[in-house]
Amino acid sequence: MGEGVMVRPDQVSLGMLVAAVPRDAVDEAVAVCGVREKRSDGTLPAHVITYLTLALCLFPDDDYTEVATKVTGSLDRWGCWNAAWTVPTTSAITQARKRLGPKVFPELFERCCGPVAGSAGPAAPAVALGTARGSFLRRWRLLAIDGFELDLPDSKENAAEFGYAGSGDNRSAFPKARVVALAECGTHAFVAAEVDAYSVGEKTLAQRLYPRLRADELLTADRGFYSWQGWDTAAATGAALLWRAPTQLDLPVVAVLADGTYLSVLIKPTIRGARRARILAAVRDGADPADLADGLDERGWPVAHRVRVIEYEVPDRVGNGSGELIVLLSTITDLHGDDGARADELAAAYHQRWEEETANDQLKTHLRGPGRVLRSRLPDLVRQEIWAYLIVHHAISDLTARASAAADLDPDSISFAKTLRLIRRSATGTADISPSGLG
Repeated sequence: MGEGVMVRPDQVSLGMLVAAVPRDAVDEAVAVCGVREKRSDGTLPAHVITYLTLALCLFPDDDYTEVATKVTGSLDRWGCWNAAWTVPTTSAITQARKRLGPKVFPELFERCCGPVAGSAGPAAPAVALGTARGSFLRRWRLLAIDGFELDLPDSKENAAEFGYAGSGDNRSAFPKARVVALAECGTHAFVAAEVDAYSVGEKTLAQRLYPRLRADELLTADRGFYSWQGWDTAAATGAALLWRAPTQLDLPVVAVLADGTYLSVLIKPTIRGARRARILAAVRDGADPADLADGLDERGWPVAHRVRVIEYEVPDRVGNGSGELIVLLSTITDLHGDDGARADELAAAYHQRWEEETANDQLKTHLRGPGRVLRSRLPDLVRQEIWAYLIVHHAISDLTARASAAADLDPDSISFAKTLRLIRRSATGTADISPSGLG
């Protein structure tokens, strides 16, 4: 942990998961998904297997029974089961996970895994304000979008559902699932995600995430995520956008602003010829594309967006003595005021995008383990396991954000790996569980 940061033992025990995923939220998710068990059928209740599945993500090296043995004492102290009962077998846990199905954990994530960095102050002038440094730019909460892959057990079911990377002699050793997520930059907390087969591209999964953006958020994205459709969908939410432009994107200069940035216009690629020229000419004359007859399609949707372009050079980025030109697109076209931001603020905000790569590394390298294959051999359980990892990572991010806020420190000053080790040490107990009657 960072020097001077105090975290109470009860905060880092398995009670962290119970606090992050309350029993009532579990019961509500189970009810919504229609998988509540009959209490007299002798099976593991849904809330018990939910907490056990989360605990499996804390101990990826251990088998089902070993994990259950480790954590039952802690969960008994938190009122999640009765310590007088016996530890369930691996088979019983597997069958209970199958009954729970793939829908409960994404439902739980939606209920429990929101932003954790508090709120922006009314006069926040720059990046690195609020209860977690790097979480806000003025009135906007900073988010980043990125993707990662996870190796799965090489079962025929996983291969059919998720597929491999490459083909033939270049085929990956294991089937792979693809995850694209939105993360809060300052705290690394994932706040929305999509999970699918490897063949489903990052842009496709991102397209499903954009409608969840809110007007008080600013989404940063690397150039690999840019598309007209993606920008159009994300901008329609009212959220602010700050994306790196792909190299070949045409960005005509509409007007140069006082800070050296300039206004441009993004026009739908299918709009060509005279109509495209009319839109560009009108925008150069000061018109809003949405006010133009040529600026809407037959459904009344915009075919052009005015944007601000911020260009700056990063010296010696690749270590060969040359610089790299960074070109950013933003919906923030004003330099000042409640809806404005300076060029240096936007450049600093875009730099925060790299914090999501830290979040990905925390989940894949520290929580799951480097190079580790997930444990689930069936697709429904794979999805369940991935969402469980996302929830556990969020719980740890929430804990470190609150600890850092209490000490007025950057969350990065608290080691994720050390916090995880402390949680694992504190999560063990020696109670037994019964496979039935845990009301």
